Amino acid sequence: MGFTILLATSPEALVLNDPEFQHEDLNFLSRSQRYEVAIRKSALMVMKLREYGIADPDEIYWFKRMCLGSCVEPLGLHFSMFTNALQNQCTVTQQDKWLPLTYGLQIIGTYAQTEMGHGTHLRGLETTATYDPATQEFILNSPTVTSIKWWPGGLGKTSNYAIVLAQLYTQGQCKGLHAFIVPIRQMGTHEPLPGITVGDIGPKFGYDEMDNGYLKMDNFRIPRENMLMKYAKVEPDGTYVKPLSDKLTYGTMVFIRSLIVGDSARSLCRACTIAIRYSSVRHQSELTPGEPEPQILDYQTQQYKLFPLLATAYAFHCVGAYMKKTYHRITGDINQGNLRELPELHALSAGLKAFTSWTANAGIEECRMACGGHGYSRCSGLPDIYVTFTPSCTYEGENTVMMLQTARFLVKSYTQVSSGQLVSGMVSYLNDLSGQRIQPQQVAARPTAVLINDPASLVEAYKLRASRLVEAAAKNLQAELTRRKSQEDSWNRTSVDLVRASEAHCHYVVVKLFTAQLSEINDAAVHAVMSNLCLLYALYGISKHTGDFLQAGILTNAQVTQVYQRVKELLAAIRPNAVALVDAFDFHDNHLGSVLGRYDGNIYENMFEWAKKSPLNKTEVHESFHKHLKPMQAKL
Repeated sequence: MGFTILLATSPEALVLNDPEFQHEDLNFLSRSQRYEVAIRKSALMVMKLREYGIADPDEIYWFKRMCLGSCVEPLGLHFSMFTNALQNQCTVTQQDKWLPLTYGLQIIGTYAQTEMGHGTHLRGLETTATYDPATQEFILNSPTVTSIKWWPGGLGKTSNYAIVLAQLYTQGQCKGLHAFIVPIRQMGTHEPLPGITVGDIGPKFGYDEMDNGYLKMDNFRIPRENMLMKYAKVEPDGTYVKPLSDKLTYGTMVFIRSLIVGDSARSLCRACTIAIRYSSVRHQSELTPGEPEPQILDYQTQQYKLFPLLATAYAFHCVGAYMKKTYHRITGDINQGNLRELPELHALSAGLKAFTSWTANAGIEECRMACGGHGYSRCSGLPDIYVTFTPSCTYEGENTVMMLQTARFLVKSYTQVSSGQLVSGMVSYLNDLSGQRIQPQQVAARPTAVLINDPASLVEAYKLRASRLVEAAAKNLQAELTRRKSQEDSWNRTSVDLVRASEAHCHYVVVKLFTAQLSEINDAAVHAVMSNLCLLYALYGISKHTGDFLQAGILTNAQVTQVYQRVKELLAAIRPNAVALVDAFDFHDNHLGSVLGRYDGNIYENMFEWAKKSPLNKTEVHESFHKHLKPMQAKL
């Protein structure tokens, strides 16, 4: 029987019935023990992948998720950024050399870009790779303490190779940032190589299972062929051949940012599942005197906290699927030499990475607080979800900087439209601006066109908001340029407006994609439920940004009042299906990792059993009593 058939009939059985994947609750282990469990599970997962012959990327992803559950994976960057970079930035000859070793995990790799002194600002990275034509080698150096590579996952103890981003010097000139395949540990013994200083950066806010590391290189030599040379290359004599486009080498980052959009959806789905299930089991206070305590999910305030987040989780799921599909489509175009859509892909992946991770990050914490005191316990699973997800707001591009990258593309698109050119893709709404030069007295006639119960009409409202804010930011930037002349200073003094414009653009894209997904649903009952979720997502967003919609003349005061009322009505409409909507995410209890979010709702008995497993409970009297408390009592 093939794996695909097994997977279709019993998705979790391969892992859940395998005793090798069972382990003690990670919450009761030390950091070193948690790292070892993660390594053991990762190694076991690789062996099982081979045993079952799983090769399809999507099947590999889901099998990995089942194997690892909520556990952070030290091999994560090997399977994602390291392998992706080799696949997309190596020549065919290089791929033939490196990929078999990578797929066979003889090479375990990571992606070393961030340094102690620089992260998102790539041009500021200080690591150098200087070409020596006499030996046809690159000499890698970490010239300052701030140039030490810092943070890459799996770098500390797991990886024996790294793709290192460094400033390329050849023939006395700096050619900018390029990627190099660098061995860091001896294959077989795993000892660091001479000239390499590598280790773990220490405990963090979360990610205890991950050996985020540091890497310092001192005159470390690698062959010329270890430069990733699909787009740019250095000839044996040191001649530099530049790439067709500078953006081509950003492919790995775009890929990871696209993945983060999907991770935002999944992490928020997990948090919503826990909070909504718990809210349906937890009974508290009185709605009606003398009546039994109601489920806290029956309180409108609880619904107002959680249901917009549930709608957001579904919206982000649509966006994640879109980003994955778009990345693969445009990557195919790039391989055919068509780079037309690359700038928008770069801008869209940066903006949506920031928009979804910011929103999901705040949403996970909202779910934790919605669970009251028990949400603070590690048994809820919510603290782990939060500390594991929150670094995505800063890794692979700090979110504010990502929003400003998107803004740069939006301003450029606006400038093109202003000069009479047409723009395409998700910014095509800017083409309409030339026909919207309306006088103030005409504004009042516009809002009646927005129908607050029609998702398609709300897409138009979000489109108008985005175009107005992009236009306002571009005009403010131009005004600053006129006054100050310095482009950099003007950009900085307009940056708050620019981030607002990018957020509005991303919000529009999410509403547009969620609404478009409704037309794919054929089942009438499912369509009705999903339409309510889509409406709630769009209307709740309006209710939180009413100033933008009123100031731009998109909605009237009366319509805003309607929006507030309709949001409350939708909460009541979604309530009967709320638990079913989170059950539909289909998280197994092992993956969810939460006592509060258990599928069977048997929370309190399991919470007590969980607490009894605490290492502090291994003895009735802790040794500290005899060492410290009893002597103190004797002296007082």
